[in-house]
Amino acid sequence: MSGGTSSARAQPVPAWGGAGWLDTLGAWLLALLWVLPLAYAVWTAFHPGEYSTRFELFAPLTLDNFARAWAAAPFGRYFVNTALLVTMILACQLVLSTLAAYAFARFEFPFKRVLFALVLVQLMIMPDVLLVENYKTMARLGLVDTLLAIGLPYFASAFAIFLLRQTFMGVPRELDEAARVEGASPLQVLWRVYVPLARPVYVAFALVSVSYHWNNFLWPLVITNSVESRPLTVGLQVFSSTDQGIDWSIITAATLMSAAPLLVAFLLFQRQFVQSFMRAGIK
Repeated sequence: MSGGTSSARAQPVPAWGGAGWLDTLGAWLLALLWVLPLAYAVWTAFHPGEYSTRFELFAPLTLDNFARAWAAAPFGRYFVNTALLVTMILACQLVLSTLAAYAFARFEFPFKRVLFALVLVQLMIMPDVLLVENYKTMARLGLVDTLLAIGLPYFASAFAIFLLRQTFMGVPRELDEAARVEGASPLQVLWRVYVPLARPVYVAFALVSVSYHWNNFLWPLVITNSVESRPLTVGLQVFSSTDQGIDWSIITAATLMSAAPLLVAFLLFQRQFVQSFMRAGIK
């Protein structure tokens, strides 16, 4: 009896049993809805304009849309601007957020709780609300129409400070004390103990930061006026002009070129991406 009971309990539950099939069906539907715009963009970009609104399995393929899109705007300059922008923002965010999170997690100073509460309040303020004030500030500093003006309002990330502070608080104090006994300074303790243990969190935040600022549009549109400082998202607006009509094949080709680095990075490192988010969530 006991053997039969244990074997019966060991039988796996079918994935489609109970309410499991509803979850699976819902996941597939959401995945389909998510991928449809991308599938349309890929189809339209690789086919002539007359096939942008109709599907034919044996429609001719072409790369002419990408050539025309590349010639219509200085994409090379836009790619360089965007790469420099996201790198600058991410580097500043990691340095400033690490130092702030370390201070909030391991040091005692006046008004510590009040200051951390102010950091949390920033999470509830939409960046679009501060467009006018940010523009006035950049104008006073003489930074309008520069990459620094685009990135400066994002150098201090409240989300990164909160995320790293929670991670640092989970590090055993014994490791901190052992490093100090060995003569390590506070910055050495941070670099040798806290930063390595928080590596999955850094990777997860870096993915969020790069994808957000690569696709950010409104603030770069407001603060830039010339090709020399425009990122990809702002440069794409040249294809939305209705003076000569809208060619969806050109628009989708330009969009795919803009999103290609993120798509390629995700396809190559999707396992590392998922693992980093899972580890960050568990901690």
